[in-house]
Formats: sequence, C-alpha cells, structure tokens
Amino acid sequence: MSYLIVAAHPDDEVLGAGATIYRLAREGKKVHVCILCSQAEARNFRPGAAELQRDTRESAGLLGVHEVICGSFPNIQFNTVPHLELVQFIEEAIVRTGADVIFTHHPSDLNNDHVQTSLACQAAVRIFQRRKDRNPLKDFLFMEVPSATEWALNSGGIAFRPNTFTEIGEEGLTKKIEALSLYKGVMRDYPHPRSREALRGLAAFRGAQCGLEYAEAFESVFRRIGKEWL
Repeated sequence: MSYLIVAAHPDDEVLGAGATIYRLAREGKKVHVCILCSQAEARNFRPGAAELQRDTRESAGLLGVHEVICGSFPNIQFNTVPHLELVQFIEEAIVRTGADVIFTHHPSDLNNDHVQTSLACQAAVRIFQRRKDRNPLKDFLFMEVPSATEWALNSGGIAFRPNTFTEIGEEGLTKKIEALSLYKGVMRDYPHPRSREALRGLAAFRGAQCGLEYAEAFESVFRRIGKEWL
C-alpha cells in the first residue's frame, strides 16, 4: 500500500498528518509527500530557500517519509496558476508514487492555496478512470491544518467533518511536534493553534471523539473496498 500526502506548503503535511505519517512509516508502509510550493515568501521569520529545503528533509526524515516531491508554484498565489497545471503536477506525483491512498487539504480552508490544492487534487485522483496503468484509488481523505481549517468562516461552504481517526499515541504526537519544530518560524506560543499546547489539545479532543487518548482526524470522501478487504 502506497500513501501520498498532497500539501500546499512545507509544514502543512506535518500539521495535517504528521503523526499518521509516522505511524504508517513505522508499520512499514511507503509514505510520500508532494508539496506544491517549496518556498515561504509570505511567512513571518521566513527561512532562506536552502534552509527551508533542509528543514523539509529533516522533518520528513524524522517521520519516516519515503520521498518528498517539491513543486515551485507561487506562494499564496495558486489562484493565478492555471488549474490544469496544478492537476497535472499532482497526477505526475500519483503515477510516480503509485499512490493507493491520498490525503490533501479540505476545500473550505481559509488559506486559498489550500483550497486550490484541494480542488486540483480532487480532479487528479480520478486518473485511474482515464489510465489503465493506474490502480483504482482505495481512499481519498481531507486533513485539517490548524490555523487554516478551523477558520473556515464562509457559511456557504461545508466545514471539515471528521469521520476517520488515526490512533497516534503519545509517541506519535511527540514526533509530530518535533517534526513541526524543525521548520523555522512555524511554531508559536500558546494559545496560537500551532503551539505545542494547542496541538496536544487538538489530538486529545480528536481522541476523545473516537475513544482514544490521542488521534488525528480526517474526512474520508471516497473509499473503495475490494474483495481483499472483506
């Protein structure tokens, strides 16, 4: 089974699925990360390009990511990029990794790059219907990114509604926080949602929703169960 996390920016993959990545990798699964924008021009205290690349590699290495695929789409300007270019880049990542399960942003996130990533990924995951060399997708899930997903204030959209939970335990939560801390300028002091306390609180809340100590939550929007699963 091959897993692919499609994220807009470096650190989104950790915020949304860091502990799940760590658990899957520990179980011997191949987990790949596709980051559409590998720069951080709009971030406060932003690192240089070389430093950010190093942070991304070190964070991925800590979590056990098999491969990181980085694009060069403009930060906070995905809405200026032709939709097809985003779709095709994600499709190439799907083919390259042989992904069976794909995670990406929720389409109602406040951050517009997240929205454009989600829309493009929704189109790209259908590639198995157009190409006979692609195995059918087994699961497609939206992840929540603190400081973006909870700020989905547009009442005309559908908010994140988790229905799938990964048990991460104390170890997984600790690794997630460590991996995020490797990104310069991302962590904040409490009560910011990207603080250690807030991340721990969210993991506890999601755990309580499903009878676990700590969990990461996702919204599965497409699932295909084959005979081998029954």
